[in-house]
Amino acid sequence: MVVSSAIKIQPQEVIITHPNIYQSPEKFKNPSIPKHAVLIKKHKPLEIIFKSLDDLISNFLDLPLYPIIDPTHVLSRYFAPADELPPTACQVVEGSLPSCLNGSYIRNGPNPQFVPRGPYHVYDGDGMLHLIKISQGEATFCSRYVQTYKYMVERDMGYTIFPSIFASFNGVGATVARCVVALARGLAGEFNPLEHGLGAANTSVAMFGGRLFALAESDLPYEIKVTSNGDIVTICRHYFDHDNTSKRLRMTAHPKVDPKTGETFAFSYDINRPFLTFFRIDPDGRKQANVPIFSLENSSMTHDFAVTENYAIFPDLQIQFDLMEIMRGRSPVFIDPSKIPRVGIMHKYAKDDSEMSWIVAPGLNILHVANAWEEDGGDTVVMVASYALSAEQAWENHDLTQFRMEKIVINVKDKTLERYPLSTKALEFGGVNPAYAGKKTRYIYSAMLETPEMSVGLVKLDVSITDCDDNIVASRLYGPGCIGGEPTFVPKDPNNLDAEEDDGYLITYVHNENTNESIFLVMDAKSSSLETIAAVKLPQRVPSGFHGIFVPENILNKLNIIIT
Repeated sequence: MVVSSAIKIQPQEVIITHPNIYQSPEKFKNPSIPKHAVLIKKHKPLEIIFKSLDDLISNFLDLPLYPIIDPTHVLSRYFAPADELPPTACQVVEGSLPSCLNGSYIRNGPNPQFVPRGPYHVYDGDGMLHLIKISQGEATFCSRYVQTYKYMVERDMGYTIFPSIFASFNGVGATVARCVVALARGLAGEFNPLEHGLGAANTSVAMFGGRLFALAESDLPYEIKVTSNGDIVTICRHYFDHDNTSKRLRMTAHPKVDPKTGETFAFSYDINRPFLTFFRIDPDGRKQANVPIFSLENSSMTHDFAVTENYAIFPDLQIQFDLMEIMRGRSPVFIDPSKIPRVGIMHKYAKDDSEMSWIVAPGLNILHVANAWEEDGGDTVVMVASYALSAEQAWENHDLTQFRMEKIVINVKDKTLERYPLSTKALEFGGVNPAYAGKKTRYIYSAMLETPEMSVGLVKLDVSITDCDDNIVASRLYGPGCIGGEPTFVPKDPNNLDAEEDDGYLITYVHNENTNESIFLVMDAKSSSLETIAAVKLPQRVPSGFHGIFVPENILNKLNIIIT
């Protein structure tokens, strides 16, 4: 079917049609197909040429692949791809599901739809959402791709064509050739990532402005919805501005929602000045003015940040971006060992960065922030965060990366900070009771790692304990061959304002490699052993992933997120 109308872009959705752009009829029959649909020109001879060049580059020009970009290594075991699965009934095999879990738990992660033919980094995988919907003690499970522009174009092509900043630049010859092929594809109209984005939406799930989103920091978020039967639908790439001036914006995968005001705080980083841009989104989802951070002197891979009642806190890492690295046949992402990491703090309603304070923090390459809050009337900011012991290992030898969790105390007036290790164990993916986000917290829940992709258990940290070597007050190992993920806390009674902070449940997915079975696991957050409350056997394997969210059924209904 050839459509003969012009390009039309409307607020909050993208409808793109054009002469000579092929769009298969079934895309207009399937409600799960997003409105940006498939946007490729069918030039069969050019497709054959481009694909042959791709094979030539991978087979003859690439340098030997080191483990972090070798798909045979990256996609083995924990991150081996899984297929899509429509909503399928599950069996509760242990205990029973508490009523407070009526709702949907959705976790995001990378899952390539095609086996890569050349270098591949785990961050390149297409976003796949694994959802368990619970109602009245019964559960259904489904796995669906986030139907991004990248996913849709490559699905119709039948193989991967989007370049990767992490893996594509592997030697001068391969780099030059891939750049030429990508430019030729763009000129031929096979794809247009500058206009429609290139992100995989594979990192997290967040809810703000009355909408639910899949996010990755390389692009705008993609709006998703949960259907009444427990399926997931991709709506569109979300443009915040009615005039679509934000179409080339990027956004962190870790926005922070102020529970008092309903505002959302976010940022993007770039390879050009300003290297960091801070902004907020009002409760109705309207993006406010950008606050460029010109005091950041180079491009830092800032993945996460913290927001308190009055402040926004940003890490400045040794992980850098420099396009000149491409000319050397290397990824533009690199480690600068001479750089000293810093932490920047500014008022969260500042209109510019004139009062931004940067505090040096040697060795503190923060990856994720579990929580942050203020003390002493705002003179002190406390942040609990995980960081990589070695930036070089975090980027160049991923399997050897070691993470630690620390309490970081910032003296706002003196512009100094102190660091307090919380454990000697490798801890990452920390979280809290969501009612305590941005507020003083006693408990942090974290994955316990054996490798960066291998969470072998969970721990509960009591950050109020002082003068001790280890703040772990509860822990649990999943068992031999079992790999879990980020823990998500669900309050037992979210309407009880007098409930204790840890009165609730921890939920996650766990896969047993010995039996090749996956479960949805519910644990008692108050128990010293984080004992099992319920286990649901899932109908298919769930690979390792990144971040998720639990959305109660009443919230989904109230925000009109569930559709039929």
